[in-house]
Amino acid sequence: MNREYKSLLPAEFAENSKVWIYQSSRLFNMQEALQLEDMLNNFTATWQTHGTPVKGFATLFFGRFIVLMADETEAGVSGCSTDSSVRLIKQIENQFGVALFDRQMLAFFMKDKIELIPLSQLSYATENGFIERETIYFNNLVQTKQELIDKWMIPVGESWLAGKIKKANSVS
Repeated sequence: MNREYKSLLPAEFAENSKVWIYQSSRLFNMQEALQLEDMLNNFTATWQTHGTPVKGFATLFFGRFIVLMADETEAGVSGCSTDSSVRLIKQIENQFGVALFDRQMLAFFMKDKIELIPLSQLSYATENGFIERETIYFNNLVQTKQELIDKWMIPVGESWLAGKIKKANSVS
């Protein structure tokens, strides 16, 4: 699996552009991905904040992660414009039968594919060697374009999960 995504981000967007990542409970198939890309493109083409267009970008990465970005150098994203993006994500959930707001599911890059593990199973996964400090974790908590570039796909040992892994390993 090709893990390159950084070159697909809009170069003209400021480094501090806001980012939201929504992780799907399953992979989108090719037909769904094409429909989804159309929905995302239509949304960003008409996205507004208080009547002013939002400089937006949205795409699907790795068939599973919806990335939404707003460059606020010209117009800041307000509550109403954020609400409209949440409505879009809820519409996608309903239309495709996926969960996009489940923050208890963690994504890891393992054996050349993306695996989801519930947070409640993290201790088991680390104790049994499925996840190690070097395992690549998708840190969907990134908030800016620069963080998306530097801190989205990182080793578990460099993420907020590192403390949980230490605890799990020290118990055994």
